[in-house]
Amino acid sequence: MLSNYHTHSCYCDGKGEPSQFVDYAIAQGFTALGFSGHSPVPFPNTFSIKDYDGYCNEIRSLKEKYAGSIDIKLGLEFDYVPGMLEDFTPFIEKGGLEYTIGSVHLIPNPNDVEALRQLCDSEDVEERKQIPYHLWFIDGPRYETYDNGLRHIFGGDIRAGVRAYFHQENEMIVRNHPTIVGHPDKILMHNRERYFSSSDKWYRDLFYETLDVIHETGCICELNTRGLYKGRHTDFYPSREHLKRMNELGIPIIVSTDAHQPTELDIFEGAYEILKEIGYKNIITAL
Repeated sequence: MLSNYHTHSCYCDGKGEPSQFVDYAIAQGFTALGFSGHSPVPFPNTFSIKDYDGYCNEIRSLKEKYAGSIDIKLGLEFDYVPGMLEDFTPFIEKGGLEYTIGSVHLIPNPNDVEALRQLCDSEDVEERKQIPYHLWFIDGPRYETYDNGLRHIFGGDIRAGVRAYFHQENEMIVRNHPTIVGHPDKILMHNRERYFSSSDKWYRDLFYETLDVIHETGCICELNTRGLYKGRHTDFYPSREHLKRMNELGIPIIVSTDAHQPTELDIFEGAYEILKEIGYKNIITAL
């Protein structure tokens, strides 16, 4: 059964109408396709959904139109940010979402959360434009953004930044119980073994604490292939070295491509073969 539940269309930072993704998925023999646009955020940006009602209405319309040909699901990839985006419930209820992906891309310094909260609550548009300067953006195509944010938000202290990342993930999982935890070790993407090694004990301890939280809450963990096929990382998220640990814990796993255009929907990079080699016991292919 071919499926993909991490999909970004033109409603956020993807390229292509939702119907183009559906047509491509059907042509490739998919049985299910989930749309998971980036959740709206309270500051000007180029990556999140601006027309939330339009997004939800169009996906529901496609779900009805293609019923019997492919199972379409309406979801959202939530950015969890303390002081800014903490409760997924309002968007879930407003959109009638069928599933959620919980992710961390934007990290405030824990000592700056209250100031961030005040900016987010402000009705002054100019004040809200200051919000990004309080956040470490760990994603995007340029590693310089990662480096500059680390210096600005955490004074260059990589351990403090990574610790904040994983604590933020843990808080998100416990508070919101997302259906899927998105790319759980994405903090590695722009590190490129420059600041630390993923085999360092302090890093492994932090990540394994997050795996324990995922296990305890019963969330599905995503095996995300985008870093590999975009050439931004040398492995999956989570990295192969951690899959055995996840299997031992019995964490359910779902393979996704984090597609931003239709032709990326089926770039699985051998993920299913690797899971088979490991003997992974709990692979989810349909929600």
